[in-house]
Amino acid sequence: MATFVYKGVDAGGQTVTGTIEAVDRKAAIADLAQRGRFASELMEGKAEGGLFSSIRRQEGDTPHKRGAIRSKELLAMMGQLATALKAGLPIVNALEIIKSQQKKESMYKLLEEMVAAVTSGDSLSEAMERRPELFDRLSISMVRVGETGGILEQTVDELVKLKHREEKVKSNLINAAAYPIFVLTVGLISMVIILVWVLPKIITTIGIAPAMLPLPTRMLMGLSHFLVGWGWACAIAIAIAAAMFNKWKQTPDGRFGWDGFMLRLPLFGPVVRTLAVGRFARTLGALTKSGVTILEALRVVRDTLGNEVLGRQIDQVSGQVKTGHSLAEPLESSGMFPALLVQIVAMGEQTGRLDELLLSAADTFDETADTVMNRFLALFPAILILLLAVAIFFIIVATLLPIVGMDLSVL
Repeated sequence: MATFVYKGVDAGGQTVTGTIEAVDRKAAIADLAQRGRFASELMEGKAEGGLFSSIRRQEGDTPHKRGAIRSKELLAMMGQLATALKAGLPIVNALEIIKSQQKKESMYKLLEEMVAAVTSGDSLSEAMERRPELFDRLSISMVRVGETGGILEQTVDELVKLKHREEKVKSNLINAAAYPIFVLTVGLISMVIILVWVLPKIITTIGIAPAMLPLPTRMLMGLSHFLVGWGWACAIAIAIAAAMFNKWKQTPDGRFGWDGFMLRLPLFGPVVRTLAVGRFARTLGALTKSGVTILEALRVVRDTLGNEVLGRQIDQVSGQVKTGHSLAEPLESSGMFPALLVQIVAMGEQTGRLDELLLSAADTFDETADTVMNRFLALFPAILILLLAVAIFFIIVATLLPIVGMDLSVL
């Protein structure tokens, strides 16, 4: 006999907690039901810890951390859900246990909403659809397929693997961009300080007429006077232009144009394309493995690529597949996807192992993406530092030229 700790409600709707001895979980739940008690949480263990400690946290310690829900927190929640489902916990019990462990108010409320929705009869995917700002189409589609096919624990586990990969790529990009952004910021601030404050004081101290200054120095002095007189207007104009650019980029045409420009960049374009190909292979493989039809899978994949140009290519591919073409043919004719991916898709369609081959190829594409990204992140900061060094060298030379010229005239 095993001892189980439970929390639930009785026939009158009152919260009850306690322990019960039974052969297994099913027997414990059945025994509680005969007593008129319905368990929302049930865990094997002693009353001194485990579930009771989480119950006390839920009832005594209200979540106090505020703030928006981050993608890492959603990923952690989905990982806990996958583990709970693998352990055989009912979906409501799993959500209740995860909710009791939350210390952030927004996460606690999200899980509270999901528990209420599932308890009232909605499926998990329907509960997720109520928060589209948090759960994308990929997550909802995979969960829905898992519910329909009775393989929810497998599809959630596959979803967690996909999201973990995306989170890793995002984290690597953010960490790698920190150093170039820092160098660029420090360099620009240094140049503005030299132009606005240092250079005018040096020229004033020398006492040379502006017309007698060397050409590079006159150019810097003109830029200095412009920044002093119109710097505020430039700052306002830049802020307005940035706001208008962001607004334009949110439009379909703006996003298409910007994403096309990103693909054409010499260093960054291959990074964007390779990451998108790896995401395409892994997501399409995971969806078809879960039982999603190829057309529905393409609609979901289209929104996960992160590039409107490639997304519209997928729309065209989907249209041709709908008319009876194979998937490999329109992928090849688009010219946007590598030959290796096209060959793998063609072989997968011929052998009926499309999902298996795509998931296997996704690892190769991910390794290629990591290599390309590392190469870009090694070259870009070096090029940025070189350009800043040239600009600062020009400023220093232009500042020192009048002083050197004055010393030569004295000699």
